[in-house]
Amino acid sequence: MSDTATPLRWGIIGTGAIARVFFDAIEQSRAGQLAAVATRGAPSPEIEARFPGARIVSGYDALLADPAIDAVYIATPHPTHVTLAIRAAETGKHALVEKPLGVNAAEAEAAIHAARRAGTFLGEGFMYRFHPQVARLRELIEQREVGEIGLMRASFGFRAELPETHRLLADQHAGGGILDVGGYAMSMARLVAGAREGADFADPVTVAGAGRLGPTGADLVASASLLFANGLVAEVSCSVALAQENRVELQGTHGRILLLNPWMAGGKSADEAMIVVEPTGGAARRIVVEHGQNTYAREIDAVADAVRAGRSEFASPGPTHADTLGNMHALDRWRASIGLTYSFERLETGRPPLSGRPLKQASRRSMPERRMPGVGRPVSAVALGTASFTGATQAFAVMDAYFEAGGALFDTSFWYGANGLADRHLGAWMASRGVRDAVSLIAKGAHTPLCYPDVIGRQLDASLERLRTGRTEIYMMHRDNEDVPVGEFVDAIAREIAAGRIGAYGFSNWSLGRFDEARAYAEGNGLPLPTALSNNFSLAEMLHPVWAGCVSVSDDASKAWLADGRVGVYAWSSQARGFFTERSGPERRDDPELVRSWYGARNFERKRRAEEIGRRTGRSATQVALAYTLHQPFPVVPLIGPLTVAELDDSLQALDLALTPDDVRWLEA
Repeated sequence: MSDTATPLRWGIIGTGAIARVFFDAIEQSRAGQLAAVATRGAPSPEIEARFPGARIVSGYDALLADPAIDAVYIATPHPTHVTLAIRAAETGKHALVEKPLGVNAAEAEAAIHAARRAGTFLGEGFMYRFHPQVARLRELIEQREVGEIGLMRASFGFRAELPETHRLLADQHAGGGILDVGGYAMSMARLVAGAREGADFADPVTVAGAGRLGPTGADLVASASLLFANGLVAEVSCSVALAQENRVELQGTHGRILLLNPWMAGGKSADEAMIVVEPTGGAARRIVVEHGQNTYAREIDAVADAVRAGRSEFASPGPTHADTLGNMHALDRWRASIGLTYSFERLETGRPPLSGRPLKQASRRSMPERRMPGVGRPVSAVALGTASFTGATQAFAVMDAYFEAGGALFDTSFWYGANGLADRHLGAWMASRGVRDAVSLIAKGAHTPLCYPDVIGRQLDASLERLRTGRTEIYMMHRDNEDVPVGEFVDAIAREIAAGRIGAYGFSNWSLGRFDEARAYAEGNGLPLPTALSNNFSLAEMLHPVWAGCVSVSDDASKAWLADGRVGVYAWSSQARGFFTERSGPERRDDPELVRSWYGARNFERKRRAEEIGRRTGRSATQVALAYTLHQPFPVVPLIGPLTVAELDDSLQALDLALTPDDVRWLEA
């Protein structure tokens, strides 16, 4: 190597064909050096022959623990990528993961968060991005060489005669064309769409796919039509059962551009590449792009450049973290549109934690707990909402992280998600982790329009079955029906308490007057008293209901009602649904819900003060707003609804932020 700097010492995890390609490329890099190759089992003569002269390590964990290794290349089947990437971060190793970074976006998000938390590099191995022709193509697009690009086509496909157990076809290996080669076409389409606007990438507004699934469920042939916000239309296709042209065509208003070998041009050698520009009415022009180096070697050097610069990700046109996540989300939509879900992604399988190890239950006590009225045991200071999870991988990853952070209070509802998806996610997670007795549940039912006393028991039946349990520690009616006397609701709930299916109870989105009526009825009839209220409570006052029938208790009169501490508040939208982020501002009007529900002079002043405390304490305004709910003189447990592990960790930082009574009063002033 010509580089005089200390080389990055690489370990290769995996011994397949792509691992051998990377092995050869290290020798051609200027900043990489091979340290070892890890095999899953014991070394064999065949593996030693495939990697001549290499030190062969038995077991992936042994390689990750090796202090003589700085970075690892993960070249194993797709479903193992996320676990090995997380382990690499936990052991302080930089990691390059052969595409895709994860099987789905939730896996990729978890891996990226682990690397960011550890301060290590993590990159996705789309080596074609490092070929000079990609940078040259972007220049041609930005310079409007053939006018404005309006249509692009990208294909990557081959025909393989393989047994159904091969990784390209097997369900357990996430087989099929979309994840193996379709990601190339999708990432190129997103790069082209971004380059048209001078950006690194853009994400499609719509993804409409078609595909043919084989006997194992893997996609054999698939295509998708993409529409971007700037009007660009893209057609992408992939296959593992048909040979395709494997090229990229861009149609502009004044001609077209062709990449005849977009994916592998010079990939394993130093061959030149060629871009063909065909202006309308003019002669075709061939642009020779000098390569000079194996593309995989360029990728290896790009990792070293990033590490030396202290970056945790590639520089564009290499796939940045945001680029990788955008690509994974687009691939998820493509797979969903053709009905492709791998068996291990389904909630029924109870997939183990992405880290590959059992949950660290011993650390649960790290989250503060508090006593809430009517609840038999202390509950976590922050409850995890489950309403917005769309897939089992996402739900399990966030619930795992919350539990390991010490969290043990989960909020769900009969109404959350299609066919009770939130209940089913939570039930499958508790069963697979064996943690039901270690956690507490908030279950809700009787939402408008089915808000009647006889509905309570029937919906509770369904929720408990989905949750795979016989009880809920806290139950709340989800809405009120003022046409029904409160006593009928209290009687119905009291019967469930007597049956042992409900512990504490209360109401969500009820007026305080109706709550008083219910309490008076229960007291007068010797029935259990309601002690829980799940209304909106936040530093920002909800000016107009987010949804019809929503009720807030953020105003001064409501706080005075709560002051006696007889009722615990389980506060939804405690962070005002993004109001305390950069998404809101007097001039920002692109989110109608934020504008309608939260925009007001008093709230903007409170946001300004939260930002001021944030600057003083090194926290975000959103974290200050969450800490505000935790520092009330009456019992409050905020409900949070993070969609990723990163969002969860960001919110939980509020637990360490101490506000004085003067701080709280100043925020409210």
